Amino acid sequence: MPEKQLIERILSGDKEAFRLLMEKYQQQVFHVAIGFVHSREDAEDITQEVFIRVYRALRSFKEKSLFSTWLYRITLNTAMNYVNKNRRRNLLTDASNSLMSLFNKSNEERDAQQKLETTEIEKNIQKAIDELPEKQRKAFILSKYEDLPQREIAEIMQTSEGAVEQLLVRAKKSLQKKLAHIVGN
Repeated sequence: MPEKQLIERILSGDKEAFRLLMEKYQQQVFHVAIGFVHSREDAEDITQEVFIRVYRALRSFKEKSLFSTWLYRITLNTAMNYVNKNRRRNLLTDASNSLMSLFNKSNEERDAQQKLETTEIEKNIQKAIDELPEKQRKAFILSKYEDLPQREIAEIMQTSEGAVEQLLVRAKKSLQKKLAHIVGN
């Protein structure tokens, strides 16, 4: 069913149509969210919040852009708000979890060191992405996690394709610098 028809049905109170819309876009929203929060539970919370916001704001969708573009904007804003609101809580939780895992290590784990190194690498990559300036991070996540073309990212971010290209180049250079010690450069 075409999106326009789905939206019309939702606006007339058809809950089944909204379920169909959610099913169509749930994975994309989740992938963007996980690019910001790196936690399945938090990404699920963000995904749920995005669809609540979509439902409440659907009447304001004016079809000046694709529905998916409008949805990605809501997703980016919701994810950024979530990250900013929970930054301090997450720092404390991460520190606590790291300490607990250190104290609860099993002596029988032969690959504990390898697991620790892999986890440390993943944390360094996530931290490097998190430290990118906001616009670079948004462009990078949409490009790498969602594999969106620059044209679509430009529409979502309401900027030019050239600006997106520059954001991605800067993000990659920044990540290469920050992660050079991991790859041995």
